[in-house]
Amino acid sequence: MPTPNLLLKERHALIQQRLLAEGRVLALDLATQLNVSEDTIRRDLRDLAAAGLCTRVYGGALPLAPAAGGTLSERRAEAPDRKWRLAQAAVTLVRANSVLFFDAGSTNMAIAEALPDLPLTVATNAPGIAVALLDRPNIEVILIGGRLDRSAGASLGVKALRDAEQIRADLCFLGACGVDADAGITAFSYEDAEFKRAVAGMSKAVLVAATSAKLGTAAPFTVLPASHLGHLVVEHDADPARLGAFAQLGVHILRADAA
Repeated sequence: MPTPNLLLKERHALIQQRLLAEGRVLALDLATQLNVSEDTIRRDLRDLAAAGLCTRVYGGALPLAPAAGGTLSERRAEAPDRKWRLAQAAVTLVRANSVLFFDAGSTNMAIAEALPDLPLTVATNAPGIAVALLDRPNIEVILIGGRLDRSAGASLGVKALRDAEQIRADLCFLGACGVDADAGITAFSYEDAEFKRAVAGMSKAVLVAATSAKLGTAAPFTVLPASHLGHLVVEHDADPARLGAFAQLGVHILRADAA
């Protein structure tokens, strides 16, 4: 007969397999299938989340969002064609004389570089995005200052928040680590999540452009509920079931063109 410790390991392995196969697990379903209590499953999910193997959400768990390793410059080199296609779709929503806010991120960098030749005002806490727009005479650039977080490639902290409070963007291009209809928009850094939440709350509309790897995943810190999104730009082959949940919340879905 297996020992309790072995049973625990078996449950953890099964939960991870279900996460990989189904994209999410529900505590009630797992408890029924494994003939254990929901409290037991909740403890298992807490253990897995503490080990960095999943993210707990109400009623169950989601796969952990893909880690954004390296600097912003290094992340730009990852899947550049996918990000370029997302950018081409995202900029179709930009209108002349708009005030835009660009949060840091490699996909947002691609969107900034793809902006049409229109009179625009762009505010950003990402120095790399500001530099990319220096030679665009029709675009006025406002750079948010503060402590530079090298991992995020952005200014964060009290001064950045104070500077951002002065801007009411027509459209905010928000970076996201995890994107899920239930868990919402999430981030790996508490300070980054705080800044994203502030600028999103002060913007008339919020747009997230996400590769398929981020859909149906969550990171530890909540930025905003999915229902607060105005637009979600996704790859051409994004899972229709995941997108349907966003559409039911009133989010406008825009698919990028195929390669």
